[in-house]
Amino acid sequence: MLTRRKFLVNTLKGIVLIGAGNTLQSFAAPGFRLPAAGKVVLRFALASDGHFGQKDTTWADNHQRMTGFLNKEKAGRGLDYSFINGDIIHDNPAFLPEAKTTWDRLEMPYFVSHGNHDKINEDGWEKTWGTRWHHAFTKGDAAFLILNTADETGKYICPDVDWTRSQLHKYRNKKHLFVIMHITPVKWTEHGIDCPELVELFSAQKNLRAVFHGHDHAEDGMKEKNGKHYFFDGHLGGSWGTPYFGYRIVEVLNNGEVLCYQVNPAVTEPVNRNVIV
Repeated sequence: MLTRRKFLVNTLKGIVLIGAGNTLQSFAAPGFRLPAAGKVVLRFALASDGHFGQKDTTWADNHQRMTGFLNKEKAGRGLDYSFINGDIIHDNPAFLPEAKTTWDRLEMPYFVSHGNHDKINEDGWEKTWGTRWHHAFTKGDAAFLILNTADETGKYICPDVDWTRSQLHKYRNKKHLFVIMHITPVKWTEHGIDCPELVELFSAQKNLRAVFHGHDHAEDGMKEKNGKHYFFDGHLGGSWGTPYFGYRIVEVLNNGEVLCYQVNPAVTEPVNRNVIV
């Protein structure tokens, strides 16, 4: 778990404005005010690392709380989608049907990515969730790519580069492109791996607005590589990580900006917030 000192530093971070010149400007803000709901054209949530079935954790309560939080978001400002970004279960695929029943309580469409603790083969995954490990879809001006970062034994792997390249090309004319993948492709965290060919593709993709990760339970902020922005959402369960169970919200605004903020449900202010322009 993070130390209290580190947690307080993270909580007090100001807004980071990501400018067109790929520079980062930080400034303090006395409070956080959401844009008017009428300015939001697409809104989605990301949560990860529930580790359904992990021994000596309150995994059932954790999931019940998180589905409640996300349904509350849906009833409030609305949610078009939720993404459960990997490590849905903890090693034992026997928990997968019950985990799906739990997530089916969500009152909005949701999608899942395959994590290293989701130890089931791709056919079994598809039988449960209805999608392959890699899949993509669109909504209006936005495209979403969900990539796989582990094999069925839990070994960390880079996503299928050829498939990713073809999808990036297919959706190159969308205004917004978002990537969801459990493990970060840059070894800047303890549990990341290096996928240089994939990062090169991301760096060259002009409409790629953000890449979203789970896996590193202690990471709940943003990192930058070659002008692209990689976000983490902490964890919603498991036995280690940030001292809270949280999730990330993304709002695409009608002026083209993308607002990302990390939520700790126990406090009023976001843990951090970023605007991509």
